[in-house]
Amino acid sequence: MKKHSSNLASKSAALLLSMVVGLVAWAGSANPAQAADQVTLLETGSTLLYPLFNLWVPDYTRANPGVRITTQGTGSGTGIAQAVSGVAQIGASDAYMSDEQMKQNPDIMNIPLAISAQTINYNIPGLNRVHLRLNGPVLAGIYSGAIQYWDNAKIKALNEHLKLPHKKIIPVHRTDGSGDTFIFSQYLSFSTPSWNDSTGYGTTISWPAVQGGIGALGNPGMVQASQTNLYSIAYIGVSFHAQIESAGLGTAVLENRAGRFVLPTPRTVTAAAHELLSKTPTDERLSLIFAPGAESYPIINYEYAIVSKRQASPEVAAAMRKFMLWAIDLKGGNSAHYLNEVRFIPLPSSVSELSRKQIVQIQ
Repeated sequence: MKKHSSNLASKSAALLLSMVVGLVAWAGSANPAQAADQVTLLETGSTLLYPLFNLWVPDYTRANPGVRITTQGTGSGTGIAQAVSGVAQIGASDAYMSDEQMKQNPDIMNIPLAISAQTINYNIPGLNRVHLRLNGPVLAGIYSGAIQYWDNAKIKALNEHLKLPHKKIIPVHRTDGSGDTFIFSQYLSFSTPSWNDSTGYGTTISWPAVQGGIGALGNPGMVQASQTNLYSIAYIGVSFHAQIESAGLGTAVLENRAGRFVLPTPRTVTAAAHELLSKTPTDERLSLIFAPGAESYPIINYEYAIVSKRQASPEVAAAMRKFMLWAIDLKGGNSAHYLNEVRFIPLPSSVSELSRKQIVQIQ
């Protein structure tokens, strides 16, 4: 009887060991398969777009566990460069690529995801709750060093009802390759011929040497530099409106092409966009800066995903197509639920369709 019990115990132990070994083997084979099924995408670039991606990604990946998306706010210049080199699958940019860049990289596409704007902000004690009137020529004068004090006659002429201080202006500009610099310098170029002739526009430009001027990294750096330097002025992406408000900065009303002074609101951004929608080409590279129209806010732009038509694998391409189609969908990433938080407006249907036609080319 004891011998029988011993044999039974031995068989039970062997069976248990076999089950454990089987479970370990199953787990070992299941985990790699699960990892292999997950696709990882890297998004890097625009600090203006960065807050929107950080709203999108948690919700999208929760609903699509087979894809992992990493986001990095590195500046539009880096976003473009890393998408072109293949380091990143999505290069976020406030700027479209130039004709020369496109000739060198024919597989790269510039795909609008939404429409945004840029604000001009300042830190003037006693005036931060007031909307100063500014225009392209005055801003060009400030950033070129021709206008040095807040009570300069050209600023006073736009703000006759205000007592402006005789304090030196501290212009703040981006030091990284930046789509914000691209659209700000476009506004200066399109509104002020002398700026266009001397400095021009781009994601990086040779800023005129202005005594006391400050360089900052990314939109977070622009907010911080303006907050910590009295009498400063800066250009900041509208998606940082909460940080601008928290820092107590003022926001300018800007003169548009029609000579009207307007704030960036959904109405004025939409008005500007609709003035130029019909001019959007199939490759969607188009400036929306300084649009005509009485209600148009002058510094708005398409927010671009810079992507290659040719991805590393069919799985990556499929994940890219699915995510980006969701991003431009009015029931997905272009819904008010997301865009209102960063003060963007959705793509109009005609532009959304152009983006869709580009997205489906990813392979």
